[in-house]
Amino acid sequence: MKLVIFGLSITSAWGNGHATTYRALTRALHSRGHKIVFFERNQEWYAGNRDLPEPPFCDVHLYEKWQEVLPSVRKNLRDCDVAIVGSYFPDGIDATQELIDADVPVKAFYDIDTPITVSQLRRGGAEYLRAHQVAAFDLYFSFTGGPLLRELETKFGAQRAVPLFCSFDPDQYFSRGISSRYACDLSYMGTYASDRQPKLETLFCTPARNLPDSKFLLAGAQYPSRARWPDNVRLITHLSPQWHAHLYSSSRFVLNLTRQEMVAAGYSPSVRLFEAAACGSVIVSDNWSGLETFFAPGEEILLADNSDDVVSYLKGDQAQFAEVGRRAQQRVLAEHTSRHRAEQFESYVSMANQQHSTSHADAKDAVLTSR
Repeated sequence: MKLVIFGLSITSAWGNGHATTYRALTRALHSRGHKIVFFERNQEWYAGNRDLPEPPFCDVHLYEKWQEVLPSVRKNLRDCDVAIVGSYFPDGIDATQELIDADVPVKAFYDIDTPITVSQLRRGGAEYLRAHQVAAFDLYFSFTGGPLLRELETKFGAQRAVPLFCSFDPDQYFSRGISSRYACDLSYMGTYASDRQPKLETLFCTPARNLPDSKFLLAGAQYPSRARWPDNVRLITHLSPQWHAHLYSSSRFVLNLTRQEMVAAGYSPSVRLFEAAACGSVIVSDNWSGLETFFAPGEEILLADNSDDVVSYLKGDQAQFAEVGRRAQQRVLAEHTSRHRAEQFESYVSMANQQHSTSHADAKDAVLTSR
C-alpha cells in the first residue's frame, strides 16, 4: 500500500513522543513492503534538534506553509491507499478537510493524545481536529483503549475507534549493557509537564534527597530554568533516541510518570514503558486503570504511590527486582513490538476496506431492488 501521513514530527524527537512512535511504526510498515509519505511542518524547535532528518524508511515532505505544499498533498492523496492525520499536526483541520474531499480508499486519524483530544472535542474541538470531522474517518486509531473508544463512536460519530498503542523497534531497543555515561540508580525520561511535576517531585526528587549517595538522572526538555534539583540529580535537556536504550540499560530502575488526563482515562501506556521494558529495565510506575492489561503489577512492573515506595525499591533485593525486568522484557517482545503494531494496522485497514466493499454491494442491491 501507499500510505500518506500528516504528523507532528518524524524527523525530531525533541520534546515529543510522536517521533519515536511514527519511526517504529513506519519502519515496520516499510519493511513489510509499504510505501510511506510523511508531511511535517518545518517548525523552529524541531529544526534546531533534528536527529533523523532523512528517515530511510519513508519520504518526508518538510514544508513552511500549508498553501505551498497543498499541490503535493493533493497529488499524493490521489494515488494513496490510506491517508492518516495525526494528533497535534499543526494543519490538522485543513488536512482532514483534504481527506474528506479526496477519493481516498481508507481515511484515518491517529490519536497519540486521545484523552487530551477528547477533552477538547467535548468543548467543540481541538486546534487540530473539529468535532464534526471525526465521523469522516473510516478508522480512528487511538493510543488509549478502554471506555474512551466507545465515547468516540457514540458521542462523536467515529465509524470505528480502535486501539493502536505505541510500540518499540526491537532492533533499536534491547539490553545494551551498562554505560558509564548513563549509569545511575534511578532515571526518568520525559518532557516537562506542569500536571506531572508534583509526581516528579514526590517519586524522583524526594527519594534523591533521602538517598544522597545514590545517582539520579533526569532526561527531558522544557523544564523551567528556575527549577532546582537535588545535588545528586543530573539533568540532560535532550537525549537523542539513539541513546535511549543505553540509558535504560544503565539504570538500576526506570521511573514512569503519567499525565493527569491519561491517568483519568486509563489504558494509556507511554511509549517509554515499552521501550524501557524492551531493554530489560526494572520499571517503577505510578498507577492507573488498565495498567494491569499491559504489565502484571509486582511481577512485570513495580508500582509506587509515594517516595517511601521508591526508596524501598532502591534499597531492596536487586536480584529479585532484576527478574521483574526480565519478565517485562518477555512480555513486550511477545505483544508490543513495531511488527505487532504493523500487523494490527494492516488488519484494521483490511476491515475498513471490507466494510467499504460491503456498503458498496448493499447500495448496489438496493438500486437493483428498487428497479
